[in-house]
Amino acid sequence: MMQKKIGRNDPCWCKSGKKYKVCHADFDARIARAAAQGHIVPTHDLIKNAEQIEKIKESCKINIAVLDYIEKNICEGMNTAQIDKIVYDMTTDMGGIPAPLNYEGYPYSVCTSVNDQVCHGFPSEDVILKSGDIVNVDCSTILNGYFSDSSRMFCIGEISEDKKRLVRVTKECVEAGLAEVKPWGFLGDMGQAVHDHAFANGYTVVREIGGHGVGLEFHEEPWVGYNSRRGEEMLLVPGMIFTIEPMVNMGKPDIYIDSKNDWEVYTEDGLPSAQWEIMVLVTENGHEVLCW
Repeated sequence: MMQKKIGRNDPCWCKSGKKYKVCHADFDARIARAAAQGHIVPTHDLIKNAEQIEKIKESCKINIAVLDYIEKNICEGMNTAQIDKIVYDMTTDMGGIPAPLNYEGYPYSVCTSVNDQVCHGFPSEDVILKSGDIVNVDCSTILNGYFSDSSRMFCIGEISEDKKRLVRVTKECVEAGLAEVKPWGFLGDMGQAVHDHAFANGYTVVREIGGHGVGLEFHEEPWVGYNSRRGEEMLLVPGMIFTIEPMVNMGKPDIYIDSKNDWEVYTEDGLPSAQWEIMVLVTENGHEVLCW
């Protein structure tokens, strides 16, 4: 998308009230140099201003509170429809809207993905959590038009050492990727760190599904993959917000989508998958985790 030409004495596009020449002129020039070198660069609509960031953080507070409550209350014998009800009730009681509900036809307020379900698991009264299960609860919130998104893994009862290790290493993958999020780096720096840590531990990372920009919409550019290389993908600049949410498989990376509902994603080999999701803001000095 072409950027509108701004005069140096015009108000800055970020709505700071400052003149462009003292606000984002040098910033834009640095982005333009990266683009001239062949890099993928963000457009202004992907860069959040201070007011937007504060409103997004308010949405994040609901998302975090809901997942905190689930973390304290999820247990063996609970069915995943109960989790869906908790998410709907808490989110709406706090003034928000569950972002997944009716999104592109998705019929629930949350995704609950158990064991070999990679993502987009349907909550159901028939899916009863039992000892030995691992489950990802993926929660997303709209508050006053601003979006937040994060997910956590939960271990039910006594789980095997293999599953316990998968959950732990997947969280480490997110942390390894996060350490590479810094202004004027690249998404590929983060992606390679995630990929390398997963593969070093004998796991694979799902290729077809990744993270995304978020904040003003549920899913924005850029698409965030984890099979990328350092120095590639989109340039990271202050004000960008996106998710880090690798889906790490115990076995092969291959997946399939349930043909009955066209939503639920499973590992092709039937082995477990794990995912943690955080929402991160690129800052002037590094990054800030907004939602977890």
